[in-house]
Amino acid sequence: MGDMQIMPGPRHRPPMKRPMWIIVLVSLVSMLLICAYVYPPHSHSACYVFSSRGCKAFTDWLPPMPAREYTDAEIASRVVIKEILSMPPTQSTNPKLAFMFLTRGSLPFEKLWDKFFHGHEGRFSVYVHASKEKPIHVSRYFFNQDIHSEKVIWGKISMVDAEKRLLAHALKDPDNQHFVLLSDSCVPLYKFDYVYNYLMYTNISYVDCFEDPGPHGNGRYSEHMLPEIEMSDFRKGAQWFSMKRQHALIVMADNLYYSKFKDYCKPGLEGRNCIADEHYLPTFFNIIDPGGIANWSVTHVDWSEAKWHPKSYRAQDVNFELLKNITVCFCLTILF
Repeated sequence: MGDMQIMPGPRHRPPMKRPMWIIVLVSLVSMLLICAYVYPPHSHSACYVFSSRGCKAFTDWLPPMPAREYTDAEIASRVVIKEILSMPPTQSTNPKLAFMFLTRGSLPFEKLWDKFFHGHEGRFSVYVHASKEKPIHVSRYFFNQDIHSEKVIWGKISMVDAEKRLLAHALKDPDNQHFVLLSDSCVPLYKFDYVYNYLMYTNISYVDCFEDPGPHGNGRYSEHMLPEIEMSDFRKGAQWFSMKRQHALIVMADNLYYSKFKDYCKPGLEGRNCIADEHYLPTFFNIIDPGGIANWSVTHVDWSEAKWHPKSYRAQDVNFELLKNITVCFCLTILF
């Protein structure tokens, strides 16, 4: 027993100190993140405190929402449209502008258009869609240029039908490369050469397109257009357009989106006054080829009177100052 070593007793460790500084730091960081989410910074300097990429919405940090599965009709439509848009533009040795007049009868400014066209034979085509009475022409450029017309009712899909009817006739001429829709009230504001070069050498179409959250915009949307047309896709714009040949072709090829507007965009439907010609083309191009349109039209329309129809200019209203103001309106070139 004497030779046995006495084993030391168990050692007692001192109680561990809690890492309070870590807890405090984590709490502070959490509070900062919560504050940044609830009260997002608006200045660039504050944004870069949180991220070198600047301000981002909280949803931007979340994984993207899964894409909606397209219907069979959408797949077929998009395949055709994508194929048309990817085709090289039709080559023509004599490219022409197609002037398509949507009118009720005779054109009151036909003599003015005659002066506009004079001397530029072979560089343009004329098509007249008269929905109420057979027009009486005074210009040789308009003789025998009337197409088969149907009755057109303001605000209904028949207005879009008339536009497509004009496009169909104009597309039969392979030399027509750009298509301009005009009314009987339109007049040219520039000489022919300027208009021709401006439209012929562009790679976009001039289709008015904007989002209107009010009752006369998104308030006309119907959920019956789902799933192909969502509220976020719905757009508005003036009826008058000018478009390149590829876009004219996809308008003629479309039946899916057109049928939605034919069935669910009409005055008085579900208590709404949806005007098809103000929404169909802007919405269609916003879905199919938003980068291919200018989002504005080359035709001046004054809606400042807030009526169902744009402002009409009387003879005493037309002077140099008016024409000057129109052509520099919004710093854009207005052609008609």
